[in-house]
Amino acid sequence: MRTKLLSVLVVLGFIMAARPALADDVEALYKSKCQVCHGPDGKGSAVGQKIGVKDFHSPEVAKQSDEELFNATKQGKGKMTPYDKKLTDDQIKQLIKYIRSMK
Repeated sequence: MRTKLLSVLVVLGFIMAARPALADDVEALYKSKCQVCHGPDGKGSAVGQKIGVKDFHSPEVAKQSDEELFNATKQGKGKMTPYDKKLTDDQIKQLIKYIRSMK
């Protein structure tokens, strides 16, 4: 019993240690794939604003479901090109969580 408990605690330790790395990874992914148009704060860069990107903080974006944001990212929408061949589904889901956490 103690061995199982110790094993669980070790695994939890590894998971907790990996969490900051995952946050860093999604932040780096955002910077490399999204920031050029959406800006560092999600409000739109100068380039993005010229092509009409949506502010991630706007009520219009806030009311969209994760599925709608996922589909817009994967398939493209308006002037946004599709990322289905550039990002995995898991990466897109991580990015959605990340943009929802932006303040």
